[in-house]
Amino acid sequence: MQNPVCDDILPKLKRASWIAVRYIELQHFMNFEARLTTTKEKQLVASPIIEKIRKLLALSRSSNEHEAALAASHAQRLLSEHNLAMADIEPDNKPDSADRVETAVSKTLPKWVRHLSAGVCTAFDCQAIHNPAAGKLTFIGVGADVQIAVYTFTFLDRTVRKLCANYVRHHVPDRLANRQREMMRQSYYLGAVVTITDKLKVQKQQTPVTPGALVPVKETLIKKSMNEMGPTRTVHSRKSYINMSAYNQGQLDGNQVGIHQGIGGNYTGSLS
Repeated sequence: MQNPVCDDILPKLKRASWIAVRYIELQHFMNFEARLTTTKEKQLVASPIIEKIRKLLALSRSSNEHEAALAASHAQRLLSEHNLAMADIEPDNKPDSADRVETAVSKTLPKWVRHLSAGVCTAFDCQAIHNPAAGKLTFIGVGADVQIAVYTFTFLDRTVRKLCANYVRHHVPDRLANRQREMMRQSYYLGAVVTITDKLKVQKQQTPVTPGALVPVKETLIKKSMNEMGPTRTVHSRKSYINMSAYNQGQLDGNQVGIHQGIGGNYTGSLS
């Protein structure tokens, strides 16, 4: 059965998938081992290219997600064409601090929003801290990780809300009591988020964002930044009552968002 709202948002889903895929491609080629025989040969052959890639990498950290994605894509292409690794571009380039990016959220986070933020953070090697008094969710990560994580979270949050609104409008009778309607809404949210976060887990297993040697470095920097923010409060989830019909429909609709690794290191964003 056709879903009119799903049809409307498919182009936006593809755009978000493309941006995330370009980011994954860049991370992949950061670990790409150059095949030229010596560092001296690389420098002699590629010095103008290296300067161009450096400029593109700087643009890939732009707060404008479209500009960042395009720059990351061009940098990845040049790395591939010239058999270069990130070590050839910036041999001593090691992160020395973590960045924080805030996004507005409600003062009380529903369970599905907490699950979504946790799934996105895991996928992009970040952490998130909720400030209920300010209604802010602070993402903490290193380099481009945190920018992409915030964009992904914001887009998915908005998309799931639109899908749920459409579900409620077409499948939840007005005659139901408010409590039942809310249970169906929250069940739908949870179903959609479970599917989306499962896809993010698979993506990370196939294409890790962070090279193995950098994992402890990033973790240390993120932990340090979190400590600087002061003590945080742990939220314990309450038991949820689930409407299985709404939950299952949420899973089906959430399955429309997918980013899959292509064969041979070529990545494509797809919607199933």
